[in-house]
Amino acid sequence: MSLPPGEKKKLSESDICDLYITPALKRAGWDQFTQIRREVTLTPGPIIVRGNMSSRNKKKKKFADYVLSWEPSLPVAVLEAKDNNHSIGHGMQQALGYAEIMQIPTAFSSNGDGFEQHNKHPSSGEDIETSLSLTAFPDPQTLWARYKSFRGIEDGEQTLLMEPYHDDGSGKEPRYYQAEAINRTIEAVAKGKNRVLLVMATGTGKTYTTFQIIWRLWKAGAAKRILFLADRNILVDQTLVNDFKPFGSVMTKIGSRRIDPSYEIHLGLYQSLTGREESDKTFKTVSPDFFDLIVVDECHRGSASENSEWREILEYFKGAIQIGLTATPKETKDVSSSTYFGEPAYTYSLKQGIEDGFLAPYKVVKIDIDKDVEGWTPPPGAIDDLGNPLEDRQYNQKDMDRLLVLNQRTKLVAARVMQLLNATDPFSKTIIFCEDIDHAERMRKAIVNAAGQIAIDNPQYVRRITGDTKEDGKADLDNFIDPESKFPVIATTSEMLTTGVDAKTCKLIVLDKTITSMTTFKQIIGRGTRVDEEHGKWYFTIMDFKKATELFNDPDFDGEAVVIYEPGNDDPPEPPDPPIDPEDDHLELPDSTGITKLVVSGVEVEIIAERVSFIGPDGALITESYREFARKQILTEFSSLDDFIRKWNDADKKAAIIQELEEHGILLENLAEEVGKDFGDFDLLCHIAYDQPPLTRAERANNVKKRNYFTKYGDEARKVLSALLDKYADEGVRTIEDARVLRLDPFDEIGTPVEIIRDVFGGKEQYEQAVRELEQQIYRQADG
Repeated sequence: MSLPPGEKKKLSESDICDLYITPALKRAGWDQFTQIRREVTLTPGPIIVRGNMSSRNKKKKKFADYVLSWEPSLPVAVLEAKDNNHSIGHGMQQALGYAEIMQIPTAFSSNGDGFEQHNKHPSSGEDIETSLSLTAFPDPQTLWARYKSFRGIEDGEQTLLMEPYHDDGSGKEPRYYQAEAINRTIEAVAKGKNRVLLVMATGTGKTYTTFQIIWRLWKAGAAKRILFLADRNILVDQTLVNDFKPFGSVMTKIGSRRIDPSYEIHLGLYQSLTGREESDKTFKTVSPDFFDLIVVDECHRGSASENSEWREILEYFKGAIQIGLTATPKETKDVSSSTYFGEPAYTYSLKQGIEDGFLAPYKVVKIDIDKDVEGWTPPPGAIDDLGNPLEDRQYNQKDMDRLLVLNQRTKLVAARVMQLLNATDPFSKTIIFCEDIDHAERMRKAIVNAAGQIAIDNPQYVRRITGDTKEDGKADLDNFIDPESKFPVIATTSEMLTTGVDAKTCKLIVLDKTITSMTTFKQIIGRGTRVDEEHGKWYFTIMDFKKATELFNDPDFDGEAVVIYEPGNDDPPEPPDPPIDPEDDHLELPDSTGITKLVVSGVEVEIIAERVSFIGPDGALITESYREFARKQILTEFSSLDDFIRKWNDADKKAAIIQELEEHGILLENLAEEVGKDFGDFDLLCHIAYDQPPLTRAERANNVKKRNYFTKYGDEARKVLSALLDKYADEGVRTIEDARVLRLDPFDEIGTPVEIIRDVFGGKEQYEQAVRELEQQIYRQADG
């Protein structure tokens, strides 16, 4: 397409795409409907939490203008477009960032005049970056061949890779990291590898990713009979009715007696497939070559241990492809997921998930109790509540609720939990992790008493959910994890909710449990990492009474999985093997450990210190208020007060500046919560960033009225501008910049919006000029 000189530079970026870039791609042989995807959101941008406030940093959103695919499931290149006022290569750095996270070899940039190409996998003698004309864009076969060479894919392996995803018609497709995990796994299988490990943080959609892997292998004929193994009944049941539902009638849940060969997709519990007696080994009712593929959920637990009876299932079907899934690979001298499955084919960490914005960030409230920190020594001759003598020694934090129960301490923890909930939302889903079942029951009672009228009005407000609660516990657990079920709100537990439970609306995790195992800690933190926008879940809070969150400071918290050459003695015991009832999610050891707890009432306890931290940009915990965060961001954009005032006054619409700041995560309503709701946007920003004394919107409006500014206008125009000034005083500058305000009272008494703009002001340009002049009067004192 040819335009007169200078006209091309007037086109928008979207016009450049429509008129130049997309036609060039089509001429090169790219199919517009199956191979070219426009405006692809790769990541939504991280959520920022300060105080009780949160916002999303849209500036860090990753949004690709074009993703080019050989098949819909196989992206091979990314292209960043710019308008014609930019150079051809201006978007290359963005494109390279997108190519990096998608692990593809080719990135392009264009302004409509031509293309700049970056090739991560050049042939001998080939330049890494080259300039191409609009007519020289590479065809699909060229970029597919480059992709195969970059990923080490042989011609004989590509058929399996080209099997499409399952499409349910909703438009849902895998996120970039899910697509990469799926393709890395398929590639490994295509190369003949029969042990594959995927490490994906809790909340990132491991089960959905697993479904797409199984679906593609099953549809391609690479695996006909498939076993999905888990160690929790709820994991199997959730998978059956949710992500795996498209398998329909070819899928079944294995019972405790036999495997039905008439089905192709089998979901089973370790516990129902094996046991100590030969007659209990249900998996042996079929031949060792029966399953072609076995997927092991949460493989850091039983299957990682060589002496686990559960491992014999995998050994029996050793000829099958075996894929291990975990958020926390267990790596000690004695137990190693990677020793069995090999190094991870793909890893997506909690830190990366939070940075991308797919996972919820957290704030940490660390609380020190005097008897925990300073210790407690019973006075001479002291006895517990049952008359047992107390040992003459100092009890410390590790003893609390394991050996020594101070009833006042339990009450204090419960009261502090309810204090936080009442200050935010008393109906926020909460999990309290306790030392054992006995502690969980005492905490349930303490929460009931601390909740007071709420617990009276709502008998299901707090429930103990532990391995011994049987049928009631299952119902409580189902209701707790159901976003549509209000009750129970608070669950007290010890081990049962540490892993595998999809409680995506959980907003508060309370740690009153000694935790030294990094695996257990990661799993517990994972209970809160899901974002649930529909139910207002953007972040979660961790309330720590036992210094468990010091594990955040360990480099291994979100580091690479390595085998640690020391026994994992601090890890909690593996689940009983096998449990008494294979249909129970029985992960807690009973309290009959041979140690009698000493229960003591009447010992006063108090909180002696509290610290609140937030996850920072580098993943480390920092102490910073929302005000401090906003100040830093504003100063990044506007280096001085003069700079800010100049740009504010020069802006045709102040809303543009406000929107720019919002993209950095600065929400004006959050600042209003900090400073006051009567102040305008300008004053909030100047006060927060530059320590200027703020004026309220009403004060600014009154200052304008005192100047007799409106006398230059006619009667009708004065009425409109005076009403706009009142709207500013009530609602702020964004309201008066939106012409739709003219539809509201009292403007509708003057005329329709069209009549006001045309007849009262003489046209749109004159009306907008009048609004700008009104804003200049509102902020005039800012000029000094």
